[in-house]
Amino acid sequence: MRKSNFVKIITILLMTCGGIGLVGGGFVLSQALDKSEETKIVKDSNKYGDIRYKLWSERKQISHFPEAIPADATNIRLVYFPPSTQGGSAFQVKFKQPQKTIASAIAKYRITAKYKYKGGDTNDHSNQANGVPTTFFYTSEDTENASFPPDYDVFVLGAEDKGQKEFKWNHGYSYGVAISRLDSTIVYWAEAW
Repeated sequence: MRKSNFVKIITILLMTCGGIGLVGGGFVLSQALDKSEETKIVKDSNKYGDIRYKLWSERKQISHFPEAIPADATNIRLVYFPPSTQGGSAFQVKFKQPQKTIASAIAKYRITAKYKYKGGDTNDHSNQANGVPTTFFYTSEDTENASFPPDYDVFVLGAEDKGQKEFKWNHGYSYGVAISRLDSTIVYWAEAW
């Protein structure tokens, strides 16, 4: 009788621990695989400084970003994807500026850009001869289309392939600006994957 009580207690303890393990493991897996959290487009320009100076760790990739959102900027949109377990992160800020400022930015970046494209997105750019990955138009008002319209000059200021020889651009980063003279808009981006 003593042995049977001991076996019952051990069985109950093992089943309880197993149940807790199953429930706990299920919870952890469901949280890890949950893709329901959407990217939040932040319009509050007060978040810009926190992201630029505190959250984005690679300063070289954002050195072309303005130190602060210009006082004359309008239609400000900002997107920040924090680094994930998969390794990707992105920071993009877009705003309208006076035509004179836009013309000056185009002249400046046309000279310093390592790669230049007209419109498109990272897939279009990286699939061209000697192309490099860029970014998607995360800050666009058009949520159905993530490509820059044809009137945007996309200037890549830096890009580094950190992938393997047989799988180029598997890891790396790129940064630059996309500018529309027509829309008087500039988009600063940095992306790592």
